[in-house]
Amino acid sequence: MMPTIVVDADACPVKSEIEETALQFGADVCMVASYDHRMQRREGIQVVQVDRSSQSVDLYIVNHIAPGDIVVTQDFGLACMALGKGAVVLSPRGEQYTDANIDYLMERRHEGARLRRGGGRTKGPKAMTDADRLTFQQKLTKVLRIEQEKHDV
Repeated sequence: MMPTIVVDADACPVKSEIEETALQFGADVCMVASYDHRMQRREGIQVVQVDRSSQSVDLYIVNHIAPGDIVVTQDFGLACMALGKGAVVLSPRGEQYTDANIDYLMERRHEGARLRRGGGRTKGPKAMTDADRLTFQQKLTKVLRIEQEKHDV
């Protein structure tokens, strides 16, 4: 059985790439977003909308994922919780969050927040490019292929 791809869909720039790749593998997709974001319902894609409080999407995802599910998020905090539940976690740029790199990423986030609270400025993420989208799709394909091979044995 293929894992479910669970997407933190509020600001996810690779929704169409996820849908296309999931279709190739027959994987289920669950897009989770707040009511503030209009989500298009499509066949084979479950859409869950939650209230607009700041952590509602994250809490829904953490409470509904199973070990082996694939979570797509840019949120390091959600990534950390999903790793703790045994999920595979990818960023929309194709970076895989792991136990080996999540502490560093959380520390970087903390330092940036501390700098901003002190009146400093930090740069936001670079604009998403076609190369970033391709990298993400290749990484998701690789993860799904590995899962498919586990179940074909």
